[in-house]
Amino acid sequence: MPGLTARLRAALCASGLTVTLAFSMSVAHGNETTINETTSVGRVELGAHVEEADATIACLYPMTGRSASYGRDSIVAIRMALEELATDPEAPRLRVIVDDSRSKASFSVRMAEDFIEQDKANILCGIVSSGVGMAVSRLARQRRTILVGTDHASSRATLEEGHRYYFRVSSDTWHSHAAGARYLQELQQESGWRKIAFLGPDYEYGRVAWRDLQEALDLYGVSHEVTGSYWPKLYEPDYSLYIQSLLESPPDVLVVALWGGDFTAFIDQARTTRLFDLMRVANFDTGGDYESLAALGETPPEGLILSARHHVNWPDTALNRQFVSRFHELTGRYPNYSAQGAWAGILIIAKAIALVGDVTDTEAMVEALEGLEIQLPKDPEGYVSYIDATTHQIIQAQAIGTPVASQEYPPARVVLGNWKVYDAESLKPSPSLIERRRGRSGGG
Repeated sequence: MPGLTARLRAALCASGLTVTLAFSMSVAHGNETTINETTSVGRVELGAHVEEADATIACLYPMTGRSASYGRDSIVAIRMALEELATDPEAPRLRVIVDDSRSKASFSVRMAEDFIEQDKANILCGIVSSGVGMAVSRLARQRRTILVGTDHASSRATLEEGHRYYFRVSSDTWHSHAAGARYLQELQQESGWRKIAFLGPDYEYGRVAWRDLQEALDLYGVSHEVTGSYWPKLYEPDYSLYIQSLLESPPDVLVVALWGGDFTAFIDQARTTRLFDLMRVANFDTGGDYESLAALGETPPEGLILSARHHVNWPDTALNRQFVSRFHELTGRYPNYSAQGAWAGILIIAKAIALVGDVTDTEAMVEALEGLEIQLPKDPEGYVSYIDATTHQIIQAQAIGTPVASQEYPPARVVLGNWKVYDAESLKPSPSLIERRRGRSGGG
């Protein structure tokens, strides 16, 4: 796979770390390994044995419940990243532990404590739920242990509560909803919409997403009237009361921040009503995930506006095509967006270790991660992702589209098209916004 290998070599060359793909079978530092996907519902250990490892990375992902597919795909992506690293004798030998977070904050904090104390984890990673992410981030700050967030998205983790030991390698609610506000600004110029409503899960992620969208709309001068905000619980099975309320007081645009099975359930229930006849429905952060697109069937509701933290068909680069196709070859399905975050997290950690040479030098690792560049499947041609030194948030472009018919990625019968792309630098929070949100000059 020369395309992906060359790009990975270029992305990692600053550290002297080179990568070659060998997914179906490889020798991982003397240990023969294959990527054979299993349905994991508990602790999984991947990579080097503890006696041989240069670093122990401990990851928390949901493996059970409604969000289990995010953990499933993240584990596959971690295996892929380890296979790549294993082909280079100069790469750090990583031991990666993954266990089921159960999407519960208190349980995950105890698990992270055990990772640090019992498994001697050098770095924590992963996490899907923003509520879990915030709780584990506070522990990481207390323990001065690096946490690399690969999926959860509340911007509060890098802004209000940003600190020296927390980094995130996937888009957050600020970047996705700043792009969403730009899209709505352009849509308003075309259609003249004025009324907007919001529906999101009643916890950290949903509340922050709504605040970020409102702030971004004001920043871009988008005149609007809020007709309502609706707060179903996470994993709500029945959205009928919210749908009825929206039908009684319909906005021009409904922005939804539900994700995964929750978003699918809402769409399925709403499409039995006149909701999509009365308003445009947008989901700027998660709604364009492959699994959500597959659930839309051949005839998605009219007027959907969607995006996600990674897309199977954007950008149309060799790196993204190889990532998506290789994941499919290994599993027989296409990845949800959490996979790219997990893949990125492992490679970014490996690059930082290669630069520092000693993972136990935590302060040097922090300095290596600040500003670190690495080319990822989400990057458009000519752009390289990097971690902002001030916020520790990865800076990436955002693409927003609408469903179009396609047979290229079955079982999905639609993909996103009609793209509008917002460049990475234009979406960064300004220094004044960062200072105001933090209430101080920087994150300690």
